[in-house]
Amino acid sequence: MAEGKKPVEPGSEEALDDLKEEVAEDLGLDDDIRERGWGNMTTREVGKIGGNMVRRLVKSAEQQMSKE
Repeated sequence: MAEGKKPVEPGSEEALDDLKEEVAEDLGLDDDIRERGWGNMTTREVGKIGGNMVRRLVKSAEQQMSKE
């Protein structure tokens, strides 16, 4: 997680970090992150990762709600 940011759900930080890494890899940004580090990524790159994370989390929540 970003410094100063805490997840709403305690204990979810590791899962969110894993999701962030997975999304970055799917977008082909994992090599850039390894080379430059998270702190040197552009706002556009980080925004792409965050936006895709939100899409996946919303989709997961919708699937879970449809099962209930």
